[in-house]
Amino acid sequence: MDPRITVLIAKPGLDGHTRGALVVAQALRDAGMNVVYSGIRKTPEQIVQLAIRKQVDIIGLSCLSGAHLEHFPEVVRLLREKQLPIPVIGGGVIPHEHIPHLLAAGISAIFTSGTPLQTIVSYIRDTVTVHGGQSYNCFSTSPG
Repeated sequence: MDPRITVLIAKPGLDGHTRGALVVAQALRDAGMNVVYSGIRKTPEQIVQLAIRKQVDIIGLSCLSGAHLEHFPEVVRLLREKQLPIPVIGGGVIPHEHIPHLLAAGISAIFTSGTPLQTIVSYIRDTVTVHGGQSYNCFSTSPG
């Protein structure tokens, strides 16, 4: 397994805007992380299946269509149903009054438009468990 942190950047729902997600993906790659990009218009089920297949450490959801209240919690629900403790973060055009609901639904953090990219990189590094340069997630063996 590659010792670097692996991040899935995913676009749930019918949202076809990609610029923000791709800018974040590039910043994470520049920071030395493996990045898997889902492409646009994915269902929560497709996102969870991709996360499993790629054995990611964390999932970043991007939404500009206003459907974040539906899709973000559904991804978390599906992960919990499969007993996969993969952290999920969200970003995009998200009204501040929606953030408490998303956090209560299990989203680890929300990064709205204008968040410095280094803030996202630092949050992921602080959130994903790394021991001796090796990331350990629910798919790998604990370092003991």
